[in-house]
Amino acid sequence: MKKHYYILFILLLSGATVLVTCGQGREKQSDIRLIIRGDDIGSFHAANDGCMKSYTDGIMRSVEIMVPCAWYPEAVNMLNEEPGLDVGIHLVMTSEWEQMKWRPLTGYSSITDPGGYFFPMVWPNDRFPPDRAFRESGWTLQDVENELRAQIELAKKDIKSVSHISSHMGFTSADPAIDSLVKALAVEYDLYIEPSDHGVKRMRVEKPEGGADERIEAFITALRNLEAGTWLFVEHPAMDTPEMESIGHKGYAGVGRDRQIVTDVFTSDRVIREIEKLGIELISYADLVE
Repeated sequence: MKKHYYILFILLLSGATVLVTCGQGREKQSDIRLIIRGDDIGSFHAANDGCMKSYTDGIMRSVEIMVPCAWYPEAVNMLNEEPGLDVGIHLVMTSEWEQMKWRPLTGYSSITDPGGYFFPMVWPNDRFPPDRAFRESGWTLQDVENELRAQIELAKKDIKSVSHISSHMGFTSADPAIDSLVKALAVEYDLYIEPSDHGVKRMRVEKPEGGADERIEAFITALRNLEAGTWLFVEHPAMDTPEMESIGHKGYAGVGRDRQIVTDVFTSDRVIREIEKLGIELISYADLVE
């Protein structure tokens, strides 16, 4: 009889362990879920390093790659070495920096300036001459589609963990036809993940004057203010190197320092501990549809 009781006790204990283990799995979601998205991997070597550090040592779970850029091949190699990092194709239709430019994969067409580069801005901007915006360039939808297909197909061929698409500088706002086209391509290439369809809200963080300490404090304050639900925060991690300090455009200087601070926030021990303390679950775009 005692032996039977002993066996029953062991079974019950094992069952309790299974229940606890299941309770810690994906079936039991946190009240607060957060997607940290890093944009512009592929644009610069410093951006590649900052994005990968923000994943391996920090809180970033999705990253957006810019296919037509010079550092795309290095980014591909980095991403394929970290297949757990969720990747979005950051579709490019503009090239904003003054000291370096990107060209379309499809060459000269209605979406390029006289030098064959993308236009710097989506909409007319007082800081730029009137002929420097994509919106007023005389673009054709066919040229836009040809370029977007080229970017999507190259990224899908090269990268293992592509799950979705997004738009650099929000160029889809230029015209409803472009917005519809991008959504149709996302569906066609099985890359349609629209966060708003899943009730995702934007996490807002104040950008105070000062350095990394002030930005980390502001980020922690924003974390503490999150209510139950799923949230998205988007920023641009990079390293402060001469490469990043050499770029900029009218209205945005000190790019290297600014984007280094983003990396510092994303890899901050204080931020990581606060997320754990608050019970926030870090997820990716791909997790929204799994």
